Amino acid sequence: MKTKLSPRFWLALSLFSLFGQVAWVVENMYLNVFIYKMFRASAADISMMVAASAITATLTTVLIGALSDRMGKRKVFMCAGYILWGISVMGFGLIRENEIHNLFFPMVSFNGAALSLCITLTITLDCVMTFFGSSANDAAFNAWLTDSTDETNRGAAEGINAMMPLVAILVVFGGFMAFNLDSADSWSTIFYIIGGVTILVGILGFFLIQDAPAQPSQTGYWQNVIYGFRPSTVKENAKLYIQLLLFIVFNISIQIFMPYLIIYYEVSLGMKDYVLIMAPAIILASVATALWGRVYDKKGFDFSAVIALISLIAGYAVLFLFKETALVFVGSLLMMCGYLCGMAVFGAKIRDLTPTGKAGMLQGVRIFSQVLVPGVVGPYIGKAVLANAQTIVNNDGTTSFVPNANIFLAALIPAAIVLVVCLVIRKKK
Repeated sequence: MKTKLSPRFWLALSLFSLFGQVAWVVENMYLNVFIYKMFRASAADISMMVAASAITATLTTVLIGALSDRMGKRKVFMCAGYILWGISVMGFGLIRENEIHNLFFPMVSFNGAALSLCITLTITLDCVMTFFGSSANDAAFNAWLTDSTDETNRGAAEGINAMMPLVAILVVFGGFMAFNLDSADSWSTIFYIIGGVTILVGILGFFLIQDAPAQPSQTGYWQNVIYGFRPSTVKENAKLYIQLLLFIVFNISIQIFMPYLIIYYEVSLGMKDYVLIMAPAIILASVATALWGRVYDKKGFDFSAVIALISLIAGYAVLFLFKETALVFVGSLLMMCGYLCGMAVFGAKIRDLTPTGKAGMLQGVRIFSQVLVPGVVGPYIGKAVLANAQTIVNNDGTTSFVPNANIFLAALIPAAIVLVVCLVIRKKK
């Protein structure tokens, strides 16, 4: 019989998932645009920022996840973490090229060192923000979601959780339409708004979140930290680690193109109105993702994962082959459906295979497969693919690279590998 979840749980899940993802969208998609437009960042700069953030997220999740298990509490990490997360997001609004130039290089009219320093400050603050965000979301929120659900309702909850990145993209896209992203003032306002909302959600969490019944871990803290990386743990939970390995390859596929996606739409395709074009695709993909979690509950992982991967690969193929607006919409819709539905079914399966009472300890392993390896390997592949990309000259005489469709072809290969492995496993079963 399906376990019923309370309205309070669904409200807390929706708020923390949505606005956590809004903050992640700003980091994962628009922070790249920020340093590209404001500071003329290169593909190597963007790759470095993604990798540094991925390493920070993984270390944070391993350490804080184990600590939350040791304390047997998630709420305090979630709420306090969101408040500090919001404050750190606001910090990006203070990084302005003019101010940095006047503060450190006042004697020259233009100095590339000012732009380089701005990029360095952005990457550093990104790591600080990631520490707070991963403590609150990757470690505590995900462990709380695992603790609060079971095998009868986890697919439905994960469907809501997995659709939120697309809803967040829609919210951010819609909100950003009111701003000129070539203006430093616009970026400062954006960061202040996003940071303020994240702080508000953290405050509301003190009144909404209910810690799931969980006994504090009886093992030592450092034992909890290394638990997920022990050979004995891998041996005892072989199915879980097979899923995590597939999840790594799946997320490498995503990270090959995702850091460059908006730049590709706006600069490469010249789609200045890409928000209006993408909004319907985002809405449809969000609905599909919410429903797909229920398909997982009924049909299981094998069926739901294969369909999601086919949709992802089809989307890559269309985006690689075509540049017409209508076909870019179709390709983006297929890609987004495959991406988010895949995240939902992989996430639900990993939660199902997580041993009871070990959710916090294993969040580090999950983030290792979702963020660290993909966040380092994926952008590196993307950078290599774009090594000889076309460049354009900006009004101030600096140059910027122009992403091309080869990033989608490169992303298709690891996605196809995951699909083949899933089909082989399904056939053997």
